[in-house]
Amino acid sequence: MQNTFTIGVDYGTDSVRALIVNTQTGETVGTSVHHYERWKKGLYCNPSTSQFRQHPLDYLEGLEGAIKAALQNVSEEVKQNIIGISVDTTGSTPVAVDENGTPLAMLPEFATNPNGMFILWKDHTGNAEAEEINQLAHHWDVDFTKYVGGIYSSEWFWAKILRTLRVDEDVREKAFSWVEHCDWISAVLTGNTNPLTLNRSRCAAGHKALWHEEFEGLPSEEFLTKLDPLLTGLRERLFRHTHTADLPMGVIS
Repeated sequence: MQNTFTIGVDYGTDSVRALIVNTQTGETVGTSVHHYERWKKGLYCNPSTSQFRQHPLDYLEGLEGAIKAALQNVSEEVKQNIIGISVDTTGSTPVAVDENGTPLAMLPEFATNPNGMFILWKDHTGNAEAEEINQLAHHWDVDFTKYVGGIYSSEWFWAKILRTLRVDEDVREKAFSWVEHCDWISAVLTGNTNPLTLNRSRCAAGHKALWHEEFEGLPSEEFLTKLDPLLTGLRERLFRHTHTADLPMGVIS
């Protein structure tokens, strides 16, 4: 039987790791670690306010650097028989994107704006917003938090979005949609970053964005508008369908 291999890419808080594994035996044939350059310098973060942001270029440079290093010492046979790449990230780590799915921080006018960057899982600047979500959800006809333990966290999707929309008018005006880290990296790899059509992870959407088939997707437009009118219309620019981890996100572009 022909040996085949897959690359696992694990995005952590400080670095991205790449692992090349034999799909038949589970043997590891290559590994590497790439530390984020901007993150190492403490850029765009303010621990005193629990603000932790990461620049999308750290993720792209890390992806390229980690995979190249992992491949450096493997045989040509391994390189020619790699059949897939899998990605995991820590969430919720969303980012505001334009109509093309480009993170705002990759546009010149937002290059150093932390609110146009990925809002890291441990960013707690949205504490007040999370509490507002909890209060509204627990008094709404449908409790959208019932499948996530009944308590919404400031580390999750909606709290971070609402906080950003409230504090940054420039981002509010430019942001077309929002994308989780895991979905954006997969979208870049497969060549479809259109926020209306790129594939979304059910794990991230279900837990962090309160998506569920019972709700016909995300929390209702009425709920979001009641939470804050700044969220009006955003639901239609996000997603209706999600994909489980056993399904391919696409083909490498």
